[in-house]
Amino acid sequence: MKIDVIALFPEIIFPALQVGILSRAQDADVLTVNVHSLRDFTTDRHKSVDDYPYGGEAGMILKPEPLFRAVRTLNPQLTARVIYLTPQGTPFNQSIAEALSLESHLILICGRYKGIDERVREKLITDEISIGDYVLSGGEIPALVLIDAIGRVLPRALGDYESAQSDSFSQELLDCPHYTRPAEFEGMQIPEILLSGHHEKIDRWRYEQSLKRTFERRPDLLEKIELGDEERAYLNSLEKAEEA
Repeated sequence: MKIDVIALFPEIIFPALQVGILSRAQDADVLTVNVHSLRDFTTDRHKSVDDYPYGGEAGMILKPEPLFRAVRTLNPQLTARVIYLTPQGTPFNQSIAEALSLESHLILICGRYKGIDERVREKLITDEISIGDYVLSGGEIPALVLIDAIGRVLPRALGDYESAQSDSFSQELLDCPHYTRPAEFEGMQIPEILLSGHHEKIDRWRYEQSLKRTFERRPDLLEKIELGDEERAYLNSLEKAEEA
């Protein structure tokens, strides 16, 4: 996968690409990330990327010319998904990350100031994505969120690919509790089932714990998945215990 990022402040993004999973994915040649300064696509001597909005509104708007030039330079065949990071976009989630991980080329546009000229949206943008209902100074951090979420589900990005597939939201449920050595710490014991060696029972315990944690913390997620009779009975038992 190739990801091109167009940013006004690329120095925000560079450090995160050099460590951890993203570094490993690039070393394994499963991911290529190129970060471009928007100013490199200007033609005037001041390298201007923004201007005042028509109509007298406060704030500054990113100009269309540099953005058009950047996207057309990076995507001459018009095959890339061009994603604008904006609070007005579709809320980002794990399903979107996994779908985007199947693409061969993404271009991420990091907004700044009041936003971008609407003609960029009309002509170039294929997707608009938001990482939450709040406003940041720019799109560089949201771009990193997308790159990290997408990069870690690529094969060979993680040392254990199955680990990514069992994370919270990958199976539409929150992840179950996890424990490591020592088995006892400050009087707290790990659940006996994890020491049983009975993998089928352990898997069942983990699944029930995922259901329980989702029920307690994100019940809205349970409305989006299809549950069997056994799962519904378990959730009913949790509801009754909560009411008692």
